[in-house]
Amino acid sequence: MAMFAIYLKAFRLPFLTGSLMPVFMAAAYAYGQTRTFDFKAFLLTVLGVAALHSGGNLLNDYYDSLGSDPLNVRFTPFSGGSRVIQDGELSAATVRLLAYICLGVGVVCGAGLIYLGKYWVALIGLLGLGAAYLYSAAPVQLMSLGLGEATIFLAFGPILTWGAHYVLTDSLAPVGLALGLPLGFLITAILWINEFPDVEADAAAGKNQLVVRLGLKRAAWVYAGLMSAPFLSLFALMEGFGLPPHILAGLAALPLAVRAIRAVRRTAPGSPEFVSIQALTIQTHVVMGLALNLSLLYAALRH
Repeated sequence: MAMFAIYLKAFRLPFLTGSLMPVFMAAAYAYGQTRTFDFKAFLLTVLGVAALHSGGNLLNDYYDSLGSDPLNVRFTPFSGGSRVIQDGELSAATVRLLAYICLGVGVVCGAGLIYLGKYWVALIGLLGLGAAYLYSAAPVQLMSLGLGEATIFLAFGPILTWGAHYVLTDSLAPVGLALGLPLGFLITAILWINEFPDVEADAAAGKNQLVVRLGLKRAAWVYAGLMSAPFLSLFALMEGFGLPPHILAGLAALPLAVRAIRAVRRTAPGSPEFVSIQALTIQTHVVMGLALNLSLLYAALRH
């Protein structure tokens, strides 16, 4: 049981909502369009996405164990990695092996979808695999080049929903990309706010993510923009892509976002109170994700 808890911690399974919520959202919208549902393709997509996400998390822990994590004294329940390597619970080599196994499972799932005739998965899946690997892996390490945040936005937002929408509709329509905007902004906001406590360790290790490059004051303004953009994008989805007005249920997450935006400018990243801002950011993503999924499913069933 103790080892199960360690592996649960290493895989960061609760954070899989960041990748699976957009998949479910795209699936709900696809069902409303086609009135059919390919369960085999859907399950392969869910498993493949979860595997790539887990592999990316594990790979991030491995490479950060060689850089910023040993220097990080401000880690929180939401930032600073899983700490399984630093706490001596798993070796760095084991974490790296688990990462490659997960990425391999993701590739197998992609191959299964291609076998089912979803040929564009070869390209879309390669983009997802590349994001999972190159975000952390040397010598590229997009996270250290100031490109990690944009990579996460695309990989957990537009590209993810585009791929899921394509698998279930056989269409590469732009609406598949647009579906990923609200949750793409919010998952980027989660990464962004989690970089605040890590800023000193990251800078010392040469991990020059955008919060390091901008400084905390300017980064707080960007955070406000990332937390506001999802709500504006709901109207863009309705007006530009014809999504049903039911998606305005996503505004239910607005009070959480407002609380987080107000708190970030008056709370020091090293203080215990900062953890509540990280929690609010995650809660905003979860509440909006649930609201969008339920609203699109409701619209599909009423259609």
